[in-house]
Amino acid sequence: MAYDAATGTAVLFGGYSVPHELGDTWTWDGTTWTEQHPAASPTPRDSQAMAYDAATGTVVLFGGLGTRNQLGDTWTWDGTTWTKQHPATSPPARELAAMAYDPAAGTVVLFGGYGSHGILADTWTWDGTTWTKQHPAVHPLARGEEALAYDTAAGTLMLFGGHNAHRPLGGTWTWDGTTWTKQHPATSPPHLGSAATVYDAATGTVVLFGGFGARRPLGGTWTWDGTTWTEQAPAVQPTARASSAMAYDTATGTAVLFGGSNSQYLSDTWTWG
Repeated sequence: MAYDAATGTAVLFGGYSVPHELGDTWTWDGTTWTEQHPAASPTPRDSQAMAYDAATGTVVLFGGLGTRNQLGDTWTWDGTTWTKQHPATSPPARELAAMAYDPAAGTVVLFGGYGSHGILADTWTWDGTTWTKQHPAVHPLARGEEALAYDTAAGTLMLFGGHNAHRPLGGTWTWDGTTWTKQHPATSPPHLGSAATVYDAATGTVVLFGGFGARRPLGGTWTWDGTTWTEQAPAVQPTARASSAMAYDTATGTAVLFGGSNSQYLSDTWTWG
């Protein structure tokens, strides 16, 4: 899921619900969900990466897991339909990578995920036309299912956690457009992967919810202020879950969370703000 600033709606594509991958497109206008019926769409999939590219005014989708194989295709959503892109260079096919827009550089940044030859630790940027592999001197350990969001207040991308060989990871990293830097906050969420995260412009913090750690889904809410993590204690919050989709709805000033998995697949909608 990603917030489409051009149309003022959050856009959700695909996912998984027993017994197969989905290929539907839905938009959230702050009150209700509406299924869209575009002339063209990506093939059904789950575990894809999505982010809004403010430079081109489109939502970018990359890769994921199809019926039987990992995907490496790039699609853009213009508010009406999906268009398959044909960049000269692309990242290898993968699932469960993280992606977010870096407004300082005007590019979408993709990191890691699971590829056909193992767990990845590569960094790629999308400039609206093609993908470019970056070669930072330092980068996080190979992982998938990590949380990634642009911290507007700090002017950096923030990456947390993930999984490596089914082992949940901790660690907070930031990307400044050139290299990755490991942060050492006084407090942090537990080691986890598959958490939902987004930048909350109303509070100037990155919000992280849930995830999978210690062999069970989690239900904690954490915020990152650019220096440290703080666990929040809201009176009401979603049940523990992993693999939810989350986007920040600028029009309403709330973070929107949808679905995820616990002992079953979920279809509930929550807002944080």
